[in-house]
Amino acid sequence: MPDLKQLERFETGVMFWAGRDPMETLTEMNDLGVRCGQLGIPGDLDLACGRLWQSALRQTGFIVTTVFAAFRGESYADKPTVRDTVGFIPPSTRAEREKRTCEVSDFAAEIGAPAIATHIGCVPEDPQHPDHTGVREMVVRICDYAAAKGQRFALETGQESAPVLLEFIREVNRSNLGINFDPANMILYGTGDPVEALAILGGKVFSVHCKDGDWPPSDQPEALGSEKALGTGSVGMERFLRQLVKIGYQGPLAVERETHDPAERLRDIQSGILLLNRLKPAVLQTA
Repeated sequence: MPDLKQLERFETGVMFWAGRDPMETLTEMNDLGVRCGQLGIPGDLDLACGRLWQSALRQTGFIVTTVFAAFRGESYADKPTVRDTVGFIPPSTRAEREKRTCEVSDFAAEIGAPAIATHIGCVPEDPQHPDHTGVREMVVRICDYAAAKGQRFALETGQESAPVLLEFIREVNRSNLGINFDPANMILYGTGDPVEALAILGGKVFSVHCKDGDWPPSDQPEALGSEKALGTGSVGMERFLRQLVKIGYQGPLAVERETHDPAERLRDIQSGILLLNRLKPAVLQTA
């Protein structure tokens, strides 16, 4: 298992996806000037590729801090579609997705990653709602599966407000359950100011995405906001980093950009890395 103590506080990393040749992918990451990141696993990826990733990671010295599970059939077109298709909420896919998450945990163990993460979907606030109880019990089982492998399990922010997410984590009551905090998602879903949310959730934050975006249109209540290149949206990255200092966060920062244009994505990740590396020295001096 990689020693995360090798990484500096707030070390700049990336959120990237499997699907291509592991050596080619990791070489591209190294060329960006980073040595750590979160590895996303598409829902249709054959997880028999673990040994290839293990070998490529060893050869490049790259550190995967978290393996993120996505699922077949998910769509982020708008809020109703997210509610119907994403994460653990749809009852018809719950068993399949629990099995897949455990398989991603196995993959993470094979490549030496210490954590897994996913979007669990829009959990109803009512703790007696059958979807709330069903998802909670599922998360308990996945936490226990991951714990047996020495892993943490992080829930991605965005689809619930900070108080609702915090209460859900308390209900699950597993020490290896926490949060992968994505500030842009809070804005894209309109679920709260990310810096204020970070103050509420601080003690449960295991990992962080650095992503940016703008709020949903005020006249379209079921629309999502629009993701933007880091530093060009409504998050306010310096303010966000200063709040990370306040809550005592020690881990890396994974730059994420979700545009479907590969060239645009790479360019925006490069600019995001430069932005973080410019902001961090002054922010960390106040720590």
